Amino acid sequence: MLKLLFLIVGLAALVGIVLHIGLEPIQHTVSQLGLLHLGLILLPMILVYGLEALGWQLTLGSHARRVGFMRLFAIRMAGETVNVTTPTAYVGGEPLKAYLLKRYGVPMVDGLASVITAKTTMTFAQALFILLGLALAFWILGDSGHYWVAMLVSLGVLASGVWLFVMLQRHGIGMGCLRLLRACRIQLSFLEKREPQLQELDGTIRGFYSQHQQTFYAALAIFFLAWLMETLEVYAILYFLDVSLDVWTSISIAALTVLIKGGTFFIPGSLGAQEGGYTLLLMTFGYSEVTGITFALIRRLREILWILLGLVCLMFLKNQDDPSDQMKSLEQ
Repeated sequence: MLKLLFLIVGLAALVGIVLHIGLEPIQHTVSQLGLLHLGLILLPMILVYGLEALGWQLTLGSHARRVGFMRLFAIRMAGETVNVTTPTAYVGGEPLKAYLLKRYGVPMVDGLASVITAKTTMTFAQALFILLGLALAFWILGDSGHYWVAMLVSLGVLASGVWLFVMLQRHGIGMGCLRLLRACRIQLSFLEKREPQLQELDGTIRGFYSQHQQTFYAALAIFFLAWLMETLEVYAILYFLDVSLDVWTSISIAALTVLIKGGTFFIPGSLGAQEGGYTLLLMTFGYSEVTGITFALIRRLREILWILLGLVCLMFLKNQDDPSDQMKSLEQ
């Protein structure tokens, strides 16, 4: 019920923003873009998602060769579609990724461990990217008092989130959840029966950070580069909307849009909040509200198209025969 309420409020906010600005100026601004422009705007995200799949491939270790890069890319797209379309703090699709990996011979424990370590590494890279964007925003916009407050609050939230994520894994994310449930006197037979697997999961995750540090840093660099590549999309959209900007402003806007989207995870699809946040962000950088909402709507269109691609990937992966079943049929 609460999710539905947030969705309704977000939709109302989006409609309100569009009506406030007016359909005519938005349509006029959008008319500046042709199909070629829209196609070029979509291209950077192929690079972004490809780099993210590559970073995940590193955390998968020896199993990566068995799965293959293109299949891993498809699994990631399917999982991210669930992350984006459900209010689960962008983690709802992670178990799905592990389940799909299992279909290609990756043990569930190893699959979950790779998903968790990849998500953690990606979160570290995301935090670094946002910090870079905040620093650039302070440099570009000046040292006005409210910018200092916003930066300090954001830094505090980021630091707390990353610290909590690290501590949870250090003490064991699997057994930690089980102990928490037991402390609350909640018994889930599904988890209780899998205590050995949860202990193995925690050990595998700790082993990755202690025994594969070079892999961790390589994945961190790739994920950071992936976040940085979102700058290309920001630059392309604003360039084709015929507004002036430089690379530093593009990086800052790209990073702060990541912060806005992450901060509105409790709203399904961040509907309304994302558009309003992006519009206010661009207005802060001196652009018009028409440019801001057009920028937000174009990014929403891109998101919808990639969600559709993710659904296609999910349907394709689910309709494929389980490789183990194929082997059994061949043996027969």
